[in-house]
Formats: sequence, structure tokens, C-alpha cells
Amino acid sequence: MKNNIKKLNVIDTIETNYMPYSMSVIVSRALPEIDGLKPSHRKLLYTMYKMGLLKGQKTKSANIVGQTMRLNPHSDMAIYETMVRLTRGNETLLHPYVDSKGNFGKNYSRDMAFAAPRYTEAKLDSICEEFFNEIGNDTVDFVPNYDNTMQEPTLLPTTFPNILVNPNLGIAVGMASSICSFNLRELCDTTVRLLEDEGIDVIEYLKAPDFSSGGELIYNQKDMRKIYEEGRGTFYLRGKYRYDKANSCIDIYEIPYTTNAETIIDQVTELVKAGTIKEITDVRDETDKNGLKITLDIKKSADVEQLMLKIFKYTKLQDSFSCNFNILVNGHPRVLGVKAILLEWIDFRVGCIKRGLRYDIERKTEKLHLLRGLEKILLDLDKAVQIVRDTKKDKEVIPNLMKGFEVDAAQAEFIAEIKLRNFNQEYILMKTKDIKDLEKELKNLEETLNSEKKMKKIIIKQLDAVSKKYGQDRKTDIVEEHHIEEISPEDLIEDYNIKLFLTKEGYLKKIPLISLRGSNGHKLKEGDTIIQEIDGTNKSDLLFFTNKHTVYKKKVYELEDCKTSNLGDYLPNLLALEEKEEIIYMAATADYSGYMLFFFKNGKCAKIDMSSYETKTNRTQLANAYSDSDPLVYLMKIKEDIELVAISSIKKVLIFNTEQINSKTTRNSQGVQVLKSKNSSVLAEIKLIEEIQYQDPDYYRGNIPAVGTFLKKEDEEKQSQQLQFLLEE
Repeated sequence: MKNNIKKLNVIDTIETNYMPYSMSVIVSRALPEIDGLKPSHRKLLYTMYKMGLLKGQKTKSANIVGQTMRLNPHSDMAIYETMVRLTRGNETLLHPYVDSKGNFGKNYSRDMAFAAPRYTEAKLDSICEEFFNEIGNDTVDFVPNYDNTMQEPTLLPTTFPNILVNPNLGIAVGMASSICSFNLRELCDTTVRLLEDEGIDVIEYLKAPDFSSGGELIYNQKDMRKIYEEGRGTFYLRGKYRYDKANSCIDIYEIPYTTNAETIIDQVTELVKAGTIKEITDVRDETDKNGLKITLDIKKSADVEQLMLKIFKYTKLQDSFSCNFNILVNGHPRVLGVKAILLEWIDFRVGCIKRGLRYDIERKTEKLHLLRGLEKILLDLDKAVQIVRDTKKDKEVIPNLMKGFEVDAAQAEFIAEIKLRNFNQEYILMKTKDIKDLEKELKNLEETLNSEKKMKKIIIKQLDAVSKKYGQDRKTDIVEEHHIEEISPEDLIEDYNIKLFLTKEGYLKKIPLISLRGSNGHKLKEGDTIIQEIDGTNKSDLLFFTNKHTVYKKKVYELEDCKTSNLGDYLPNLLALEEKEEIIYMAATADYSGYMLFFFKNGKCAKIDMSSYETKTNRTQLANAYSDSDPLVYLMKIKEDIELVAISSIKKVLIFNTEQINSKTTRNSQGVQVLKSKNSSVLAEIKLIEEIQYQDPDYYRGNIPAVGTFLKKEDEEKQSQQLQFLLEE
């Protein structure tokens, strides 16, 4: 028996079953339309309008939720959560749609839950008048609700570009929407200017977004222009704080729209626990009926600005807002820039006004037509009464009036409906005197309908009225990006003074000065000795010069602190030195000021700017650190020019000042001649001026280049005695 199994194509199955669902989510749920509302918002607001909550008293939220289910057959809690976000109490929107009473939670709090709908009350906020004033004038389409028991609008005829006035976030299938809010007054002004001249640069009038949570927007015009033109991009928001010096605390009173107080408190607490921030002694949430307040108790010695820079960098107190202006236009999702959205809204608004004008024209034309029929009976009221009285059957009244006064059925119906007591000249004259006014009104309406300029004037007048009535000052301050100080990871590293010891065998010890106090000498490997000792700080850069003409770079803070009783770090392993490569000198620098001096056997000296070893990237190895043209005799780092003593192989001496040597930025420069050769002599030794005890140092001083002066017998004897003393010691 064969199995009757039907083979299905996976792609066809997905298209048949999944595509309708995804399109439903995109079109009917997640993305806002040109009126600035998602379907769930629109159904809720329209239900409240039909309940008389635009002008009336507040009612229980549970009542509103229940009524809304006639249009929105989702769970009551889903409807209530939608309503919560739209309320004045929740503080999510710049211009709330719902005037609320009771606990609706706070947008800036993760843990402050809203009360149940049976406890809270609400009504429409006054700004919703701009949504519903024209709703009955056929300005938008109406469709049946899900069970065909009532009609609901597909859009609301908003008199201002609400799509950009309040923030809107939505996640659909395969696409999302993230629209920031803008200041209503600025937006209305920009739209007016756009109506007057479509060629304007929108960013000149609408500088940046504005949020209900306040804070500061870090303004980068290039990034903002990209968002305005393309509808996609990112900008950064940061909180506001004030320093209470008397109580040694910082109060954070505004935070970015994209985060909440609890997240910031948790992140600050983690930084304190990890030791990244040591200036904070306590973190508290002091939010009360007066609004948000996060308090940081700090040490009196703390640098407040540096501390806040750390908090901005490592917590959500500075956060990004990613824009994706994806909206539905005529049922199709489109990502548009600010100007394009405003132009689409203007087209939508012009369409609403046209429909409203046509509605008014149609109603006034009908009224005029009826009054003209009434006017015809004015000259012979007795005839009209006689026709009605002499007609034996009710259904013949209308045809007889039509025949007697040459009127149509609608006019005859209107005449027949007049009460007997009103069949008098005064009443008829009072009614028909409106004919001329109606004719004039119809003419004006027709002219407006046929004039785009006049329709735009209507929109401008409405925008000015909205701006004046509902406009408010910016809540989010704009701070230019170049005024924002950045903090690097190094700013979080503790700085302190240290001593660095380099041994002949290649061991390095980094010892804090406090650890050196009371120490009993260094622990070294057998036969090892300390060949160099230098001062530095934990944030210094270390440069290790090797016999292979290479310099290795290391951050001091990357090395572990140790004690004199430790051997230290073994540099050949730490720096991954090549075979037979040895460290011959180390230098510590915090700012790469000063010079490196390289003395070669041929008597030359290369004076290299320390800045030549500074790199923009964190490079750990630099080749050609010094010239390989001749064997190296001596090298040293100097902060500023000093006097040195050059001694040749034939014991000629020259005391000179390094200021006579011009500095170079090329690291492998061969340098300039300092000590001239005589009888094949070479440079044998370089000493610091403090290391010699000549009776008359001026005797050996001279300008470079020079052969030098033979060492006096008494200086030579004194030098020999000094050497013997050091050897015995």
C-alpha cells in the first residue's frame, strides 16, 4: 500500500504561512504611520475620544482598557501597558497624550512598577484636541473593527507633525523603527519654513532632538546631518549632575532617555567593587516626588570632573541613541530623513484639508440647494399650504410640491417637513437670508480647494497656533562634541612614584618608593649585579634599548609591583628578545620630553629627540632605534642639556655642553663629531661632570669638534686613587 504523502516546497510553505504574519506585524502592529501613532496607540486614543474623555472627567483606567478591547482584541494588560507609556505620569513622552492620576511608574525607573488599572484614572490630554477636531469631517478613512460592530479611523488627522514630536520604538519582523523626539516649538517653526520654501536646510532650524528625560545631547553636526538626511545614525546623550561641596556628594538629577536609574547605580557599584573607581564611598537612590536623584558620596580629596568623566565613560550615564526613521507611508515601510518625513506629513496634511474642504463644500451645497427650494415657496405660501391640504394621500405630498413649485424631491421633502406654525413669511425669510452667505462661503471653499498656497496657509496658521498653545522650552541641552573632555583607560590607573632596577642578567624590578623604606638590600641571582637604577611613575613609558639597535616599549603599569626580596621580571622572556639580544639601557618617560644621546667609537654623538620614540599606536617594538654605522660606546637620556666629559683612547679629555649638538628626529642619525681622532685614537669613555674631580675643569673645556687635551698628571693620579678606592670598597 502506497503512502499518500504530499511533498511540500519549504520556500512555498514559508511564503504561504509566514509572510502574511510578518506583513501583519510590520503594517498593523510595530511601525508608526505618518500621524505618529501605531495601531495600538490609535485604537486606545480613539476609544477614549468616543468615551467623551477629551472634555469630560477622568475615568478608571480599567474602564478605558475594557472599552478599547472593542477595537484591540489583545490582552487587557497589553492595552494598559500601551496606555501607561502615553501618560503624563510615566514621563516617557515630551507631550503626553493621556492626562493621568495615580501611579503610572516612571520611564527613568526599572523597578518603580505602575499600579493596577483598577486604581488609576485617566482622560485625554488637551493636545489630543489636535487629533480629533477634524475627525468628523471625512478627513481620514474609517474601516470596520475586527468583528464589524463599529468603525475606526485608519489615521488621525493631526494638525502638527506628531511623528517627530514623541519618541517611537518598534520591532517588526526583519525590520525595526527607532524615532527620537524633537522639540514641538522648533519642529512647528521648521515645518512652517519648509512650507514657505522647500529648499531650506532643516538642520539650521531644527538643530537636534529633545527628550522628556532632559540630560545633554553631545552634538556632532556631521553625524546629525547624516541622521537628518538618511534617517539612520547614532548620537550620544549624557546625564546632568551637580556637586554639593558642603556634603561632599554628587547628585545626578537627569539621565539619558535610553537608560534607567537602577542600571546606572548597579554599574557604579560594580566599578567601586572592582576598584576601578576609588573616590566613591556610597551610592544611593534618593528619587522622590520631586523627581529623579541618584546621590554619590565621595571623598573630599576627589577630583569631581575626573570622577564624572570616568562614570560617563564606563556607565550608561552616557549612552547612545540609534536612529532608524522607518515609518509606514501609504501602507509601505520607508526609511526617511527628517526633511522627507516632514514633506510626507505635509502631503498627508494637505490631503486631510482637501477632504475636509470637500466635505464642507458638499454639506453647504446641500444646505444651499434646500434653501433655494424653500425660497421658491416664499412668494406663494398659501399655495404651498393649499397643496398639502388638498393632497389626500401622504405619499403624494412630495410629488405635488415638486410639480407645484418646480423643485426636486430633496427640496420638496425639506419644505414638507416644516411645521405648520412656521409657514409664515418671517420664518421663511429668516431661513433663506443665509443663501448669500452660503454662496460666498462656497466660493471661498472652492478657491481654497483649488489653491495649494491657501491650503498651506491653513497649515501654517494651525502650526503657529499649536506652537503657541503647547510649545515648551527644550529639556535636553545641546553640548558641542569638541567641548566634551574624553577620558582614556590610563586615567583610571593609579599613579605613584617608583624605582626601576635593571640587572646585568636582564632582570627588572619595579618597586614603589613606599616599599623601599626599611628594605634590607636586593635579592639577586648569584653573580648578578644592578647596572641601572632610574626613577619613574606608574604611568611612565619604559624604553629598553638593546645591542641589536632595537628599542622595546612597555607601560610601567603593565609590570607587577615587587619588593627588593623578589628577583623581578625576566626581560628576555617578557619582551621576547632574540637570541644573543641584550638590554643595554632603559629609560622612563611620561611625556617624551628631552633627548637620547648616543656616543659612538668614531667620536660622533647623535642627539635624538625623545618624541621620535613616541607612537600614536601602542607599538611595542621599534627597529633602527639608533645608528649601526659604528660601535656604540655610551648612551643616556637627558631632560635638558648638560656638561659631559669625553675621554679618548689616548687619554685626551674634552669637557663640552650638549647644547652644542643639534638634535635630530631621525632615530638612526649618525650624529655629529664631538671628539676628533688623533693618531688613530677613538672615543673610549663618556662621563658625567659630577663623576670627575679635576683640579681645573676649565682647562679641558672646549667647543666641538675637538681633539681634546691630554689629562694632567695630577688629575690622572687623583683619578687612579679614586678608582682604587672604589675597587676596595
